[in-house]
Amino acid sequence: MPLEATMMIIDNSEYMRNGDYIPSRFEAQSDAVKTIFQTKIDSNPENTVGVMTMANKGPEVLVTHSKDIGQIIKALHVTSSKIGGSIDIPTAINIAQLALKHRENKNLRQRIIVFVGSPLQGQAADEREMVKLAKRLKKNNVAVDFVAFGDGVEEETNVLKAFVDNTANSDNSHLVSVPPGTHLLSDVIISSPILSEDRGIPSDAMGDVGGASGSGGANFEFGVDPSLDPELALALRMSMEEEQARQAAEEQTRQSATDAQPQPESAGVDKDDEAMLAQALAMSERNDVDMGEEQDEDMDEEEAIARAIQMSMKQEEKEQGGQ
Repeated sequence: MPLEATMMIIDNSEYMRNGDYIPSRFEAQSDAVKTIFQTKIDSNPENTVGVMTMANKGPEVLVTHSKDIGQIIKALHVTSSKIGGSIDIPTAINIAQLALKHRENKNLRQRIIVFVGSPLQGQAADEREMVKLAKRLKKNNVAVDFVAFGDGVEEETNVLKAFVDNTANSDNSHLVSVPPGTHLLSDVIISSPILSEDRGIPSDAMGDVGGASGSGGANFEFGVDPSLDPELALALRMSMEEEQARQAAEEQTRQSATDAQPQPESAGVDKDDEAMLAQALAMSERNDVDMGEEQDEDMDEEEAIARAIQMSMKQEEKEQGGQ
């Protein structure tokens, strides 16, 4: 399990009042923050988690390097009354990095998790400036995860993706996009690569969870995270395998029946063949008739010759008798 000091930057801008997540974006974000905190602490008792905001009057650190869920809940409660203004991502990230730099246990790896539920503005919308900041964080061995949520989240991910790509070192930074839907923000995050290592699951085994679609579990086989509900995942897999076996058996039976069935003979000779056969039979019959007539003629000639010979012999006998 990773040994990390994590700083969570939450969005407390005016957009957090939107109700596209029940009951509001801020409440959904608060639930996700508590889920991340608990997962990090359960992963390793040496881990610490801090929380800060990035809107209203400006970025403000609320909790630094804590292991107490009570402090996190209190900070979220205080922030709920400080919703307003617009976010300042670059400034908030610089402050978070400074807070992580002063962590007590220097053996803890550094990680920043940023919640973005409002449009990017100012330097945050400038990809070149964001990439410069990302490279500086990578140089200081700081991993950064972004959780983008809310309407129009797909339009904001290009700059954030470029940031993550330039921060990532051995795939230690991630972007999870979560458009509004029936899923819970916390469920998507716990099933994403952001917390995969804390739960003992390799990042590459998580797939592209929370990518363009952002639906937690949509990229798992059967849409179910086997680590969350192994019995359901196993039942679905067995059902699929049984169905595949049944279909294969039906196909094999059908193929065997087709091979065993005698090939039907042609219903008859086609019309051209029939015509040729009739013509051949007619010619054969005609030849037989001609041959019969020729034989009759030959027999008539032979009889005539025989009669002529007989008459000639009788004539000769008469002449000899007269002499």
